[in-house]
Amino acid sequence: MSKVKAWVDEHLKGDPVIWAVVFALSLISILVVYSATGTLAFKRMSHPETYLLKHTLLVGVGLLAMWFAHKVDYRYYSKLSRFALWISVPLLIYTFTNGVSLNDASRWINVPVINASFQPSDLASLALITSLASMLSKRQQNIADFKESLIPILIWCGVICGLIALTNLSSAILLFLTCMLIMFIGRVPVKYLAMLVFVGALAGVAALKFGVRGETAKNRIENFMSGKELPFQAKHARIAVATGGVVGKGPGQSQQRNILPHPYSDFVYAIIIEEYGMAGGVIVLILYLILLSRGMKAVVKSERAFGGLLSAGLSFAIVVQAMVNMGVVVGLGPITGLPLPLISMGGTSLLFTGLSIGIILSVSRGEFDQSWNSKSSGTIKNMVKAA
Repeated sequence: MSKVKAWVDEHLKGDPVIWAVVFALSLISILVVYSATGTLAFKRMSHPETYLLKHTLLVGVGLLAMWFAHKVDYRYYSKLSRFALWISVPLLIYTFTNGVSLNDASRWINVPVINASFQPSDLASLALITSLASMLSKRQQNIADFKESLIPILIWCGVICGLIALTNLSSAILLFLTCMLIMFIGRVPVKYLAMLVFVGALAGVAALKFGVRGETAKNRIENFMSGKELPFQAKHARIAVATGGVVGKGPGQSQQRNILPHPYSDFVYAIIIEEYGMAGGVIVLILYLILLSRGMKAVVKSERAFGGLLSAGLSFAIVVQAMVNMGVVVGLGPITGLPLPLISMGGTSLLFTGLSIGIILSVSRGEFDQSWNSKSSGTIKNMVKAA
């Protein structure tokens, strides 16, 4: 036991609570996705264990990405994020014009060599949050200077959120809200936040007019507001929630997994409640709230503005997406198509969520490892020289 603790202390740095939450959510993901893919395996005439192994591998890739990301000084991501932003723009445009349609949405690019799909909006979101935190931290002394400080921020927020909204309106809205939070924490004057709202409104109108999912979004919102007839997915998600009871039907005993479209991704929370009851649903909710609390803690604890803004923005983005997904399942909002972070099946989502949490852990290392600053300063200098 002492050897295990020594290994953990040496290799898993940063906030131990975040590590525990991530491992718990990853285990839940493997169990629930294995149960939810039974019908998919039947339709494709394959073994359910095939999807279990594939998803477990993807979870492992996400955890590996998180581990590598937490080993790097978070200040290095400031340099990488600007490059990633410039890469994201043509990728998002290409997705809008030539994107691959999966699950009735054109949000992916097919990577020919490995024959896998890639969602550029995940890369763009991570890049924008990191760049926004970097730009605000460097402009704290003249944050009220509109021309020098705010115009570049407003432009990047409008361009990235607008391009994402063309193919994925719900993700764009969540990213926009995250940008608002980061700017608020970064002491941006309220009048400039109002300008960001105006920029976001223009991007949203353009997305509804020219985007590939504009009509779908309007119909879903209208159906939810009118409440006359529930969409098929929402109806069976509520049945799963209603029949789950307090402790659920038990692992692998879900009935709605055979009816719900994509029970292993968009509506995986419904399967959690049906099989593990309200107790399981509340435990998952608490785990996300703990993740948000520990991520926001860096705003107070971090010695640098960049670290606090970065950790707060990334943790907020992950947890708010989870809240929206869970809210849709229990009938608190219109259908969005957003996955449940760290739990839903999907390669790109697991990878970039892992990277985001790895960066949060990198920020938290300063709180738990006093030698991190001195060691990482040499590391980042070597990286910059090598680059």
